Amino acid sequence: MQIPDLPKINSDRLWQRHLDLAALGATKAGGVHRLALSPEDIAAHVLIAGWAGESGLTVQLDAIGNMFICRPGHDPSLRAIASGSHTDTQPPGGQFDGSLGVLCAIETLETLQDAGTETLHPVEAVIWNNEEGARFMPGLSGSGAYVGKYDLEAMLDCRDDTGLTMRDCVAELQKALPSAVHRELGVPFAGFIEAHIEQDLILEASGNTIGVVTGMQGNRRFHIIVTGENAHSGTTPRSRRKDAFVAATDMAVALRDIFWDEEDVVRFTIGKFEVGPGAKSVVPGRAEFFIDFRHPSAEILKLLGDQIEPLCDRMKGPCQVVVEEISSAAPVAFPAEVQQSIKQAADARGYPNQAILSCAGHDARHLAEVCPSAMVFIPCWKGISHNEAERAERKHVTAGAQIVCDVVTILACKD
Repeated sequence: MQIPDLPKINSDRLWQRHLDLAALGATKAGGVHRLALSPEDIAAHVLIAGWAGESGLTVQLDAIGNMFICRPGHDPSLRAIASGSHTDTQPPGGQFDGSLGVLCAIETLETLQDAGTETLHPVEAVIWNNEEGARFMPGLSGSGAYVGKYDLEAMLDCRDDTGLTMRDCVAELQKALPSAVHRELGVPFAGFIEAHIEQDLILEASGNTIGVVTGMQGNRRFHIIVTGENAHSGTTPRSRRKDAFVAATDMAVALRDIFWDEEDVVRFTIGKFEVGPGAKSVVPGRAEFFIDFRHPSAEILKLLGDQIEPLCDRMKGPCQVVVEEISSAAPVAFPAEVQQSIKQAADARGYPNQAILSCAGHDARHLAEVCPSAMVFIPCWKGISHNEAERAERKHVTAGAQIVCDVVTILACKD
């Protein structure tokens, strides 16, 4: 099929949609607190489904809570070209992480509708459920269940801190969207493009507008539980204590030394640390923490990650320790031909661009296992993300959406 003239997106509509979506879960500091399948997140899905209906597009929901907005192609037997991201945030997060990719995808479909552009393939916009993993662990579970990496029932049985299961919350989403068509998990795509803020300083420092993402670094995540013995803080001498906090902090310091590298490529984080029972006059009998370890090399991931359990065992002192690896993901390389399509589109529109590696994890990681996938980055202010101060310029949001629209249109018109 001949590639049609590439339509221009409606930047005013795109920005207004950004403002409307950011109002759902808005915080006083200018961020967004919208956990996966919370009332605010369900409201975001309902809002977007309303936009889709106004444009004559079909809404679908699958069993894990992923939402699809569908525009038919000339040949309905062909697989869809898809774009999208997520609407859930960190607690609290910013206005652009995830939402940018969803809004770029929606704008692509509406731009094609407005222009009356016919594509050979169907085109779809996707909201992947629970990307952040802030409410239900692990993250990326919506896209992971869709491609078959995660077991559907196991993901639906995940509980949040209040005891609610994802199954309960998906049911609430389905109730809020009674007209949504059921979608089977794993319906294949012909390609997937995800737009996202960079969450780093590389584009801002270079002055480039578009990042052509080459791939994604891998990660390993661990849950460490240290069990000692609660004891009276005034009467129990050091020699008799089984202080879980002391053991856990000894582990943390030793781990920091192992993961230190002069090149500053390793990403090692203990982002959650809890001590119990949490009483002022009680020696802690329990401590637990979570490790997030990332690196672009599979060999380094294995070499350093495999040292965590034996090190924790050595540093446990009189306590007991359990080390559980809760998730892992190998480094990803996106296909060169899809990267080239993004670069060519950016060059054609006059947007300065560069190749860039994603150091954060995104849903495109899972989609890359089942179809040609890639990502488009735009700058974010000072590289700040997972923060209420997260910010992106309107002109960059427009550029990202235009490139997504161009690339999706070109791919959707190819045999």
